[in-house]
Amino acid sequence: MRLKAAIFDLDGTLVNSLADLADSANAVAREFGYPTHPLEKFNYFVGNGSRKLMERVFPPGTAANEIDRALARYREVYAQHYVTKTRPYPGIAEVLQQLRARGVLVTVCTNKPQEAAEFILHDLFSEGLFTAVLGDQRDGKIKPDPTHVLEQVVSLGVQHAEVAYFGDSCVDMQTAHNAGFYAVGVTWGFRPRAELLEHGAALLVDTPEEILHKLAW
Repeated sequence: MRLKAAIFDLDGTLVNSLADLADSANAVAREFGYPTHPLEKFNYFVGNGSRKLMERVFPPGTAANEIDRALARYREVYAQHYVTKTRPYPGIAEVLQQLRARGVLVTVCTNKPQEAAEFILHDLFSEGLFTAVLGDQRDGKIKPDPTHVLEQVVSLGVQHAEVAYFGDSCVDMQTAHNAGFYAVGVTWGFRPRAELLEHGAALLVDTPEEILHKLAW
């Protein structure tokens, strides 16, 4: 079946944002008097939303109200650094443009806050490239919960089997399976190939260009 829509994760899939996420979270940890973490730790800290990020950065057993305060502060700090170091992965913008030229609907589904996702995409990618952008709605329904991405697909007017979902982590592969999408793991992101395969990737792509050649658009 020809695929009609491509839904992309953001962090680790379209953009390398790890340094900005790490710098912002570590800055909050320092403010609260807690240890900071090396960059490589954030490959596994990120992916499940901002609150979970702060829970992983702060010491185990940190009180929930302390995490609440940290999360509020993190959002303030990170808002000043959305694109300080964050950049698109080489070649990905051109591939997205070619997908659009073929008539494919291109959207984003991320656990990043909505306002952060919109800012980054507006700043780093061409205007009008994305049909829709779906971030954390702060209602507790984040990936791998498929609720909102399924709503997005209804609005696009396509069938689940006509959607390819691209991501770099187990969260993304689980989201794809929960929604009934074709799960594609990208290997240039934050997590290893083995994780993607273990969690159900139907296909791995090693470069953005392979997206155009390994799937039926």
